[in-house]
Order: sequence, then structure tokens, then C-alpha cells
Amino acid sequence: MHNIDTKLDELGLVLPTPSAAVANYVPYVVSGNMVIISGQLPMRNGELVFKGKVAAEFSTEQAQDAARLCGLNILTQLKAALNGDWSRLVKCVRLGGFVNCPPDYTDQPKVINGASDLMVDVLGTDIGRHARAAVGVNALPLGASVEVEAMFEIL
Repeated sequence: MHNIDTKLDELGLVLPTPSAAVANYVPYVVSGNMVIISGQLPMRNGELVFKGKVAAEFSTEQAQDAARLCGLNILTQLKAALNGDWSRLVKCVRLGGFVNCPPDYTDQPKVINGASDLMVDVLGTDIGRHARAAVGVNALPLGASVEVEAMFEIL
């Protein structure tokens, strides 16, 4: 497997500092050969970067950037779960994406592509492609525009 830290460097990406949980949960759980990453918001340096409804306060393209930031936060939590040992990663199994949007908005899959594309770009096609859900919701924690959760297979 290629070195993920090197790939992040090649792409000019820096993993953010892990965000603390905002309620009564943990950022990730390791169970057997799975890592479940709790829903990640578009946070950077402890600050919510994208707050508001997609299609009202943000365009679909801006929301894709929010989903990409959620994806970077997922990778940050995954690296912590692996104690920094990327060689234990087998596969990104699933992403679940939630888009804060009006009832008539239907481009949720395009928004969550921001996180999906990031997984493939960083992890490669074999490891990064995954099953997925992309749904619209009327609100998200802290007023976030996007939230993404993930599941990974590990050694």
C-alpha cells in the first residue's frame, strides 16, 4: 500500500487537528476489524467553517468543499484510531453524508462527492471506493451545512 501521508503531501493537503466531540459520544470506535468514525462536521481549527443551508447560504460547489473538509476530518480521526499506522487500513467501506438543505433540493449526491472524491484521491481507487448514502436533512448540529460519517475495514 502506498504511503498515505506522502499522498496527502502530494495533494497539498494537511490533516486538521482532531475535533472534540460536541455531545455524549466518542469520535471513533474500533470494533474487531472495523473503525466507525462518528459524523464529522466541516470544522477547521475548532471552528465551524460552513454554517447554514446548502442552496440558500451555500452553492452546491461550496457545499462540496464542506464535504471535502468533513472527509479530511474523517481521515484525521482514522489516523488517530490507527495510532498513525496507515498500513493497517484495508478499505473505506461506507460513507454516510447529510446535507442541511431545503426540501426541494436534490443534489445531495453531488455535495457528498466532495468527501467521496477525497477518499479516492488520497487512498486510491482500490481502498478508497465505498458504498454510500447522501441524504437531505432540515438541520444539522451547530447549524452545519454538511456532516459525513464513515466506516473502514482495518487489520
